[in-house]
Amino acid sequence: MSEAQFIPCELKLEQPSFDSTLTDLIIELDYLRKKTLGGSTHPNVFFQLKQIFHTLESIGSARIEGNRTTIAEYIETKLDDEIPISDGIQEIQNIEKAMEFVEANIHDYPINTLFISELHKMIVADLPLPPKGEGDYTPGIYRKNNLKIHESSHLPPEHFNVEGYMSELFTFINKADSPKYDLLKAAIAHHRFVWIHPFGNGNGRTVRLFTYAMLVKTGFNVNIGRIINPTAVFYSNRTDYYTYLAKADSGTKEGVLEWCEYVLRGLKDEIEKIDKLSDYEYLKKEVLIPAINHSLERKYITDIESKVLKRVVEIQLIQASDIKDLFSSKHNSEISRQIKKLIEKKMLVPEKEGTRKYIIRFDNNFLLRGIIKALDEKGFLPIRD
Repeated sequence: MSEAQFIPCELKLEQPSFDSTLTDLIIELDYLRKKTLGGSTHPNVFFQLKQIFHTLESIGSARIEGNRTTIAEYIETKLDDEIPISDGIQEIQNIEKAMEFVEANIHDYPINTLFISELHKMIVADLPLPPKGEGDYTPGIYRKNNLKIHESSHLPPEHFNVEGYMSELFTFINKADSPKYDLLKAAIAHHRFVWIHPFGNGNGRTVRLFTYAMLVKTGFNVNIGRIINPTAVFYSNRTDYYTYLAKADSGTKEGVLEWCEYVLRGLKDEIEKIDKLSDYEYLKKEVLIPAINHSLERKYITDIESKVLKRVVEIQLIQASDIKDLFSSKHNSEISRQIKKLIEKKMLVPEKEGTRKYIIRFDNNFLLRGIIKALDEKGFLPIRD
């Protein structure tokens, strides 16, 4: 690789030609953004899936930076409080917390220096300092030294120019352009953030959350159902990620638009893939039932628990009368005890507080492993252990 060089690159909203693939992608994604996510999957079930994908998003973002924690290892920490928290686990937990921060605050606050500073502080919290660790000497503060990006021919701007470039970036993303440019701006802003490399460490993890924040702010309303998983776009082929970043580093219109097409194509593919889970027939057949069978085969659950859970999955929402035929005695007290037991084991949850109608719950050590396995087998996980 040739010696890294700084190439001045103007920040502007490049315009794709009307008949380009990129314009087609913008139109299709704008349709998905405005489309109400219907589907037959119960909202509470879909929300649980969303939490799983946020976990996977966090693992993927850390893995891009070299974290070798596997999905299985991280899931075990969620199921067992006794497992020691390694630095790799801490890094992923930080990303999860930062994602929660984005969702809780993005609609009330602008994406600006304070917002990004807070994200960065959360990202590097409690991590060992470089060169051995993934923390940062100045959390939330722009770097005060020049640096090089590992295995990149791009040399970031000198440290005394960082604040000016970041101010320009925030002006760019907050400018009141037509909504049709939102996704294009998000892709361009992602590259620009990496190009600036404003922090001493943690830039990659921060920029992927920055991109997530822009997508949520521009209308991909994850809080009402849709799952977006932008890290999957970058993690599924890390070589492509760095290749297209390098094209944009050239500063040419062609290079920037190639990068944008790469990002938007990947985002569209991920959204369409994950939206399939809103079809309950698909989710039931391909994910939930296989997960229950997996747990039964490994004796995580009993035969009667398996039957009750399959009945719940079959009709999504049950009450005691819906499972009466599964019990030999048919006594209401026996049925109530079984439902209570499943609630205590976090395999059932009331649809609403105080009601006696229940849905399946799978963020527990009886079912979660099987859910992850089924999602993996159906191609929903870009991360391979």
